[in-house]
Amino acid sequence: MDSSITRGLYRDITDFAHSTPAWVQQFAEIFTDAGLLLFAVLFVVAWRRARRADARAFAVAVLAPLATAVGYVVSESLKSLVDEERPCRTVVEAAGSLATCPPYGDWSFPSNHSAIAGAAAAAIVLAWPLRLRIALLTAPLALLMAFSRVFVGVHYPHDVAVGLLLGAAVAAGCVMALAGPAAALTTTMRTSRAGIVVWFAGPGPASARRAPSRAASRTASGAASARQQAHAPADMPGSEGHEHHERHERHRDSLHR
Repeated sequence: MDSSITRGLYRDITDFAHSTPAWVQQFAEIFTDAGLLLFAVLFVVAWRRARRADARAFAVAVLAPLATAVGYVVSESLKSLVDEERPCRTVVEAAGSLATCPPYGDWSFPSNHSAIAGAAAAAIVLAWPLRLRIALLTAPLALLMAFSRVFVGVHYPHDVAVGLLLGAAVAAGCVMALAGPAAALTTTMRTSRAGIVVWFAGPGPASARRAPSRAASRTASGAASARQQAHAPADMPGSEGHEHHERHERHRDSLHR
């Protein structure tokens, strides 16, 4: 891999990094790794939301983290084939890296962190009901994570650019390819009576429909009773006419006394 493609840009970014306040540098060092935890939280939220969704939506939510893992594996496999040295060792004219330079043999191209971020961002968008809204969160988050890898000095810009695109493409392909079989499996799981399976797969949208139907049934039953009362003969015990007749008789007897 020709590292000179973005060597100058790498130097400019690392020089800029050293000109920022200390707290910005410290935040970048933490965020470049901890930012992945934010995607993990979004995976959990997507799964919980999908437990009451249809089978395909649930399948996509469960596939999202698995597809992200596949994106990482593909990136790591490509990294072992390219053998590009880290810029923190080769670009000697640049400012020193903020993060510790990875050991020899931990190659630079493509960036695994960026591949994971790109894969997670794409997979979560596919697993979320309001895709555009969640994309406004996951896309900037993935880009910021990728940039942070250059900012702290451990990757070239082209490493993170390819990592983002590779991860997103692999994750999206996995989700779309496996969504059908996974949805069929979800449908089967939701017929199970095993506690752990019911908890994991969720009740699906059927439970949400049953509650209104029960309320509607109670309303219909109440309306039917009211109609029966309204159409009951006046002398039928329990009818409104019967009660009115009894009150009238009691009043008349009291007058005679």
